[in-house]
Amino acid sequence: MSGSASLEPHAKEQPPGPPEHAPDPWLWSLAIPALFALLASIRLTTPSSPFFDEVHYLPAARDLVTLIEGSGGAYANREHPLLGKELIALGIYLFGDNPLGWRIMPLIAGTVAIGAGMRALWQASHDRFATIAFGVLLVTGFHLFVHARIAMLDIFMAAFLMLAAWQFAAACRAPETGRWRLALTGIAIGAALASKWNAVPLAMAFGLTFFAARLSAGRRRLLLSRRGVPVPGISLVEATVWLGIVPLAVYALTFLPGYWLGTAFHASPLAQSGLIALHVEMLDLQQQVLTPHTYQSTWPQWVMNTRGIWYLYEFTDGAQRGVLLIGNPLTMVLGLPAMAWCLVIGLYRGAEPESWAKLAVVVGYGVSLGLWLIAPKPVQFYYHYVMPSVFLLAALALSLSDLRRAGHTWIANGVLASSAAMFAVFFKILSAAPLDGPMSFADWTWIAGWR
Repeated sequence: MSGSASLEPHAKEQPPGPPEHAPDPWLWSLAIPALFALLASIRLTTPSSPFFDEVHYLPAARDLVTLIEGSGGAYANREHPLLGKELIALGIYLFGDNPLGWRIMPLIAGTVAIGAGMRALWQASHDRFATIAFGVLLVTGFHLFVHARIAMLDIFMAAFLMLAAWQFAAACRAPETGRWRLALTGIAIGAALASKWNAVPLAMAFGLTFFAARLSAGRRRLLLSRRGVPVPGISLVEATVWLGIVPLAVYALTFLPGYWLGTAFHASPLAQSGLIALHVEMLDLQQQVLTPHTYQSTWPQWVMNTRGIWYLYEFTDGAQRGVLLIGNPLTMVLGLPAMAWCLVIGLYRGAEPESWAKLAVVVGYGVSLGLWLIAPKPVQFYYHYVMPSVFLLAALALSLSDLRRAGHTWIANGVLASSAAMFAVFFKILSAAPLDGPMSFADWTWIAGWR
């Protein structure tokens, strides 16, 4: 019919589909930690004798091994909690009192820290590129690599804090799993505290975050209401159990072996005086005035990456070898403007869920670094920057993802490639490789503070 409307029915408009979500990079969260474990295992048993602070922690771990074997041992290194030394002792018990036994558990803890950190950022942001970039930055960031290869306590603290962050972020992301994930958060917090007291401010941050979020929800029954962020279905009272009581219980339980540590002449201080009296002694030991040390430093030097520590520099195992703790010279600098970017964007777009991850890394950095602005510890060292550096790299990963979304993919990928290249340049003095001679350190000490 000429001039008439078409008899073909108009196609019905299709309703918009659900928003697309980036696929979970879970495979990357396995592959990148596996690569880290492979790299960190190179020369893991070199040097073959204890170096740096291993001389403090290995005797304490050996006393715990003798306790496992039924002969008892002295309570050494009282100024630190027991869990980190218990884990080192487990490695010695399983693999022998040798370099592999000393360092296998730190290697496992470092690998866990990489994977848990990636999962935490994924659950907090659901940003696939940022999650993968964070893994690359952590592997090539120097801090975790060095501490995964030495029998010290910091890597255990870092691993448990990252596990706590992962489970807390997942509880907020999927409230239907909130109860058991908050329980795991509490266990991990307690284990972090039981590894090293440096975890205290971040351990408190989880419960305070839950309280602040629930308070902002404006619930009339603040303590008992199960509605509102951050984890609907969990009341503030219940959250106090998981994030307050459970960590303290786990922390206390890790001291149980200490009740049997002692000799005929020096009984266990726990058995003699109890847990509270021991902690008074631990606090006194932490606050004692130490002799000034060649490698002591202050927090502004940590932030600017201008003061390193030579964990090892000597002729050993047939060659001149060194292990230098500094941060990756590229990413430690780029992380500072990235942190400022996360702060600005997080505050500007605070109502958007994707901005919460940015604010979280800013708060984490400020809390973990802020401890050392007020800590009554007179002599401080660059290894206290381990946790702030993790948050710094998380801020850089999130900022690189923003650059990529803005069309600057080549910059984002270039930073990751450059970070890996810098790691390769320094690999010899991160992994105790043979050096050319006693003056080889000059090849990497680009500024005076790294000497």
